[in-house]
Amino acid sequence: MTDQPRVKDPAVPSSFSVGPAPGAPGAAHTISRALPADSSELVYEYGLEVKARSQWAYARRRFLRHRLAVASLIVLIGIFGCGIFANYIAPYSYKQIPYTTINGVSLIDTKAILASPSAKHLFGTDSAARDTFSRTLYGIRTSARVGILVGLLSTIIGTIVGGLAGFYGGWIDNLLMRVTDLFLTLPLLAVLLTAAKFLNSSTPFKLAVLLALLIWTTIARIVRGVFLSLREKEYVEAARAAGSGDLRIMLRHMLPNTVGPIVVAATLTIGVAISLEAVLSFLGFGIREPTPALGALLDEGQQAGLDKWWLVTFPGLTIVVIILCINFIGDGLRDALDPTQRRIRA
Repeated sequence: MTDQPRVKDPAVPSSFSVGPAPGAPGAAHTISRALPADSSELVYEYGLEVKARSQWAYARRRFLRHRLAVASLIVLIGIFGCGIFANYIAPYSYKQIPYTTINGVSLIDTKAILASPSAKHLFGTDSAARDTFSRTLYGIRTSARVGILVGLLSTIIGTIVGGLAGFYGGWIDNLLMRVTDLFLTLPLLAVLLTAAKFLNSSTPFKLAVLLALLIWTTIARIVRGVFLSLREKEYVEAARAAGSGDLRIMLRHMLPNTVGPIVVAATLTIGVAISLEAVLSFLGFGIREPTPALGALLDEGQQAGLDKWWLVTFPGLTIVVIILCINFIGDGLRDALDPTQRRIRA
């Protein structure tokens, strides 16, 4: 950075003494010499190399100092990794039902129905004798797929709407922001329940598209605010004077300076999407059989009764841990990507 004060390195001499030591007969003559302004001269004359750090390097350093965010990131990667590789980690298939043979006839093993947690079934079994631990791992995969897809789609929609509104202003800004305000005034849960019922959003992809079409508004407002401030900057005016088109200015000069707020908002949107997917599946309007979902597992456990505590406890704790980790990661990213942040929390 050119505006930072230059730190004097003790290994680099700024003056030279010729002759005896000072105070002795025939005092030494001091020859002062200023340090070269160019870092290449420092490397050539003194062997010093000035290492420049980018904005992302500083952001990465601040994020790594946020211990709670780093721990949450490790835990979240572990949970999502278990869901992604559920085919190799889960001891059973999510739809596998144990059978036993009696007198040459295959029947469902009734002893395995609603079995409590044990070494064979870590999270117990459900009313169909299916392994709850395996179904929870596959449910994590479904939640991760929905959350990440909603984060990507809502970020794309919100960035386009907010960028156009903030860059052009005027009637375009008024039109797009009135549409955004209209979506914000809608009762989210009621609209989701109605749309999920009539649009039959029983698959992860359909549900993700439905959620993304309704929760992009926060990102749009954030991007619009940043674009409103950036379009008055000198480098934007210089790019316009140099003959750059609107699309090039937005993509080349303004969008890279908006990545920080977009990343934070997209991270938090993933957590919101996972919680909404669990709510819809719990109420019976989301992902349905045979695809396992954490919300659907909670609904099955609630129907089985509170005495079968393992059917609700383990999927519910998984949802809580995922949401908490995402929120802590978003908090760490906000602190790391904020250039005015000087204190690292947690």
